[in-house]
Amino acid sequence: MKCEIQRSRAQTFGAAGAGSVVVRAVRPGDADAWLKMRTDLWPDDSGSHRTEIDRYFAEQGETVLVAEIAGALAGFAELSLRAYAEGCESSPVAYLEGWYVSVDARGSGVGRALIRAAEEWGRARGCREFASDAEADNASSADAHRACGFEEVALIRCFKKPL
Repeated sequence: MKCEIQRSRAQTFGAAGAGSVVVRAVRPGDADAWLKMRTDLWPDDSGSHRTEIDRYFAEQGETVLVAEIAGALAGFAELSLRAYAEGCESSPVAYLEGWYVSVDARGSGVGRALIRAAEEWGRARGCREFASDAEADNASSADAHRACGFEEVALIRCFKKPL
């Protein structure tokens, strides 16, 4: 199922002016800044980021929101709809696939603004629950999730075996 946010819609958080956070859908002109932030968030996958960004603009299978402060990108949230998410009882579930705030913008409300916009996105698609995940050893991500109202529902160990 393809999910899109209206491209003309932007939300402003905080007092109007240079310090306000504007959350909007990502645009093709944001590709290089989005690439840098994705590489910061997922450095082990850096070789695939450009391909995924190009595919996003060609297909738009997920929705990506970006946060701007004074015209510069300061974070992003990659969203999808999932049929199921751990600990959730409804379907579909709005899912936070990736969430990043630039180091220099942390603590400024960018993360919360992205989450509020993502929650609105999910509600607009009939979702009653919003879910996410984080690596087990990523304490700062767990803290940020809890600060935005998420509750931890499970800790999962993932395994693989070559065939």
